Amino acid sequence: MSVIEQWDWEIGDKQIPFEPWREAFNWVEEPAASPDGEHVAAIVNIDEGEFSVCVDGKVWGDTVFDKIWYLRYSPDGRLTALVSEMGEWTVAVDGMAWETMFGYVWDTRFSANGSHIAVAVQQDMAYAMACDDALWTDTFAMLTDPVFSSDGSHTAAAVQVQDFGSADIEKFQAGNFSVAVDGKAWDSLFVNVWGPVMSPDAAHVAAQVRHTLYDYTIAVDGKAWDKSFSCVWEPAFHPQNGSVVAPVRKAGKWTLAQDGEQLWERAFIQLWLQRFTPDGRHLGAVVSPSYGRWTMATDGVAWASTFGDMIPDWTFSPDGERLAAVFKAGDRWSLAVDDNRWQNDFAMVFNPVFSPDGSYVALRAERVDGGYGIAVNDKVWPNTFEHAWDPVFSPDGQRLLIRTIEEGIYHRRVVAVTDLL
Repeated sequence: MSVIEQWDWEIGDKQIPFEPWREAFNWVEEPAASPDGEHVAAIVNIDEGEFSVCVDGKVWGDTVFDKIWYLRYSPDGRLTALVSEMGEWTVAVDGMAWETMFGYVWDTRFSANGSHIAVAVQQDMAYAMACDDALWTDTFAMLTDPVFSSDGSHTAAAVQVQDFGSADIEKFQAGNFSVAVDGKAWDSLFVNVWGPVMSPDAAHVAAQVRHTLYDYTIAVDGKAWDKSFSCVWEPAFHPQNGSVVAPVRKAGKWTLAQDGEQLWERAFIQLWLQRFTPDGRHLGAVVSPSYGRWTMATDGVAWASTFGDMIPDWTFSPDGERLAAVFKAGDRWSLAVDDNRWQNDFAMVFNPVFSPDGSYVALRAERVDGGYGIAVNDKVWPNTFEHAWDPVFSPDGQRLLIRTIEEGIYHRRVVAVTDLL
């Protein structure tokens, strides 16, 4: 039985008062709701230089911190935050801080099941990653783009192997950047490295690299593709056969390459955010077929519809047969599903979610007239909320978990999807 199947899916409304928190503390920061919706939490200021976390109206024991930020629930429901004590930083989980302290920590990452936690850290002006309170053995002059495998077994990041002055152009152009996996850098060095990604089985890492100031390509486990391009974007692994695809710029236009060879015949003005379906049968991407216009392409075939401003995110349905994309046109945001634009538009739209069978698509949105709302299949629920989180479908796809704050009360609602249509 999956974790989500163990949640309470009985139709109903559980409530937790939230407004009294604002009276009990100096201030209350942005709330966080647990994945199952059973709990709501927020960072609170108790006194000058004294912070804690309030969960369902109760603070984290007697421990207070100098500062707290980046409050996040893990997928398994544990509550994490980055905390400072006496000028040093670490991770706190359900109120208990890691034993190891650092000069700074950032970018909390979770394994898919939430059992492992990783962060990027800085200590004495050296950079590394820490997983479950264990620091990399090696540290580096700089670290960016930290990543964490879905099973929690490996960490990786783009790193600067040796320190050098900002004016030392010769050392920069000689190549001083690589990817570190579990703290061990690749033998290969490049002028730049960006956006490492891990394969689904966590056995391989790929990244964008630059050989010279003008030659870009993709490196996999430290070995660069044989061909270089005028530019590349972040790669992606095929979930089944382990091949790597990436957007590449060639002859002034963008297309997709697989293991260095052109994959899609058609080229575009721009192309990025490519993703495979879980079974690898389909590959989608955001594309620009003409200057200033954006749309989606699946397996190289673009939608007929185009949008004027941007497509910042999109998703396949679980079976890979449907596609939903968030788009902005003018000052309004909306959703397009299977090349069909919703009639409703919003001040902001957040990432859509499909039901398990793909028949429904739901999202959280900021209403044009203020507040937040929930929409399913282009039908907007009439309720307006002070705060809301992304909706979650039940395993059978017939019910929806809706987490909101309205009129100072946190609500955990389970509703029948048909009641929203």
